[in-house]
Amino acid sequence: MRLRFGMVGGGGGDIGHVHIRGSRLDDMCDLTAGCFSRNKNRNAETAKKWGIEDTSRIYPDYKTMVEAESKIPPDDRLHFIVIVTPNNTHYEISKAFMEKGFHIFCEKPLAMTVEEGEELARIAKENGLLFGLAHAFSGYAMIRQIREMIENGDIGNINFINIEYPEEWLALALQDENYAKTLWRLDPDIVGPALTTADIGTHSEHLIKAATGLVPKRVMAKLDRIPSNLKVDSNACIIVDYGKGITGLIWVSQVAIGHGCDLKLRVFGDKGAVEWELQDAGKLKVTKLGGPPMYYSANSPYLYPESRRISRTNPSNPEGQFEAFGNLYRSFCEILSAKIKGYEPDTFVYPTVEDGVEGMKFVKACLQSDANNNIWVNVFD
Repeated sequence: MRLRFGMVGGGGGDIGHVHIRGSRLDDMCDLTAGCFSRNKNRNAETAKKWGIEDTSRIYPDYKTMVEAESKIPPDDRLHFIVIVTPNNTHYEISKAFMEKGFHIFCEKPLAMTVEEGEELARIAKENGLLFGLAHAFSGYAMIRQIREMIENGDIGNINFINIEYPEEWLALALQDENYAKTLWRLDPDIVGPALTTADIGTHSEHLIKAATGLVPKRVMAKLDRIPSNLKVDSNACIIVDYGKGITGLIWVSQVAIGHGCDLKLRVFGDKGAVEWELQDAGKLKVTKLGGPPMYYSANSPYLYPESRRISRTNPSNPEGQFEAFGNLYRSFCEILSAKIKGYEPDTFVYPTVEDGVEGMKFVKACLQSDANNNIWVNVFD
């Protein structure tokens, strides 16, 4: 069945475009309504660009949208809402639509606080609603290959995990003081008490979970404000205890000069190791103990079935951001369609609201550790 969705936000930045492109890869859903910007002209221009033909379903704000869309007959009603607004609005917008029975697909982080995240999870569970979270890196085929290799014991027992995610965009943006003053990401009232840790730190934490199945037990974190006059962190070093003798080291930075989006993941076991990097996402370096490095290519016949199933290109062509988002949307739409029809699908699992709550608890623990001379802090009470 074809699904209908609406979008809140996305008219003023790149991420809305990425969601639209990803949602269209499998031709399972249509953008039917939205409120893309508070700017009237930009709102209308975005709707036209993305192909919304019914202008009566272009709304000035999300409150008008939720009231109007909830009154539309079931045959024409939206099935789910995509939320791509600043962090401080995720909770209120998600809650408003869920209370009217809409499923949600939201940008990360889930909310501003653990309590907000837990309430969204409760509402979703009590009302039988799906809630997807846009941790798109988990949608890459080679991340699924890592997970399958670990589950099948290919690299033995994990003993250490390292992830680094350096970017330079904030260092560049801060060169223009007037422009920097307009960045909502530097305002703790909008972004929350953490910037980099909440923004790409949660991406890193979830990527480790997606690749290994491991959930952090406690953290020791040092969050840096570079430059020192920032009100939120721009660089973070986090030691993670995963239990069973497994340690993780996470470095995330948005002031790392010379780096674009250089995400790298390394997982070391007692029989081998795997290494994956975003800039060459269709490749996976695999090294068995005592053996030479080998390089696996996405969608190759020697990969595990789940990895091949979500691969979209042949081994000689790289996969990218649109394909990763597309895998999340395909999974979300397959599960939602199955839910509507009353059967259980066999599909790749997308990041959920529960993953979002775990991310919020991870950020909270990092903030507590940093505020108390970098002590160990339990992630879960």
